[in-house]
Amino acid sequence: MATNDPTEPPRAQSMAPLCSVFRRYLKSQGLKYTTERADVLDAIIARDGLFETEELLLELRHRGHRVSKATTYRTINLLQNAGIIVQALFDSKQAHYQLIYGKEQRDHMVCMKTGRLVEFQSSDLTALRNRICKDLGWSPVGHRFQIYAVSPEGQASKSR
Repeated sequence: MATNDPTEPPRAQSMAPLCSVFRRYLKSQGLKYTTERADVLDAIIARDGLFETEELLLELRHRGHRVSKATTYRTINLLQNAGIIVQALFDSKQAHYQLIYGKEQRDHMVCMKTGRLVEFQSSDLTALRNRICKDLGWSPVGHRFQIYAVSPEGQASKSR
């Protein structure tokens, strides 16, 4: 478990409040913060960008953690419900997730030919979201924006 020691790397420092958020959520649901759930959260925090549940499970097992498939999937669901991660579906076969708590909003563009994924940030898109929410009397808390397109590489492979 991370502390607020200023000599720790920034990622380790950010884990402490995230663990607290998850603990509070679990307590509100009458659930415990177990070692296995902590391992899943730690592995997600250590990643940058998108991940799939199966690859996360393989990574945990490779590191020697004893986490079951069911616990991993249930923990992913709990982390979503707690507002710590979000599901981002990019194809009909596999769900991808990303850590969102305490992170800048990231949006995605996916090439429909090659599967290449590009992350981007747009202050214009965030401003549009905020304006729409304000016009409708809502309070924005986040968004997910995905563009499906064909990349230059995908276009090149089509012409061959």
